[in-house]
Amino acid sequence: MKKRPAASFAEGNGLIDAAVIDQAVTVLAGGGIVAFPTETCYGLAVDPFNDKALQRLFAVKHRPADKPVLLLIHDQALLYSLVTAVPTVYSPLITRYWPGPLTLIFPARTGLPSLLTGGTGTIGVRISPHPIAQALGRAFGRAITATSANLSEQPPARTAAEVRACLGEAIDLIVDGGSTPTSRCSTIIGERGGGLRLLRRGAVDIDPAAG
Repeated sequence: MKKRPAASFAEGNGLIDAAVIDQAVTVLAGGGIVAFPTETCYGLAVDPFNDKALQRLFAVKHRPADKPVLLLIHDQALLYSLVTAVPTVYSPLITRYWPGPLTLIFPARTGLPSLLTGGTGTIGVRISPHPIAQALGRAFGRAITATSANLSEQPPARTAAEVRACLGEAIDLIVDGGSTPTSRCSTIIGERGGGLRLLRRGAVDIDPAAG
């Protein structure tokens, strides 16, 4: 795929450049990789149902094939296109923290690419409140990947410049939305036996043992 220049959004007024979003959607539809800002750090988006795009994403990040990739949705209505059930114990968390930096682990629908689930039969999903992430999801019309924009085991990127320095020409488009608020990734919560399990500490401080 031909290299595309980094794109930028107007700073300070909260307006989204529709042309940039259209460009990003074109890249995703063509199997490309787009870096974009979220409320935590910059993420890498590909079409999660495009096997070649997923394979390229893993290669770019040097990510082990058995390490699942979380998905971003822009609307909770999309959840059942990805999962078979929503554990009852998640309801208070969804009400309080979505949209927000909380990833929940659900039983995955049959047929999701194995690279998304890492062979676990589960899938991680969250909703980002960041206006650029929201705009990209709405324009694409379905889930996108949102794994951090870095090499595996390296610190997440907080700016477009950091994405560029880390990944360079390996990705197709960087949507420059300025600095993200934090370098902490989303908190990951799972469910077992009707209870909550903290799988990764992150931007939301949740203690499942506290109820």
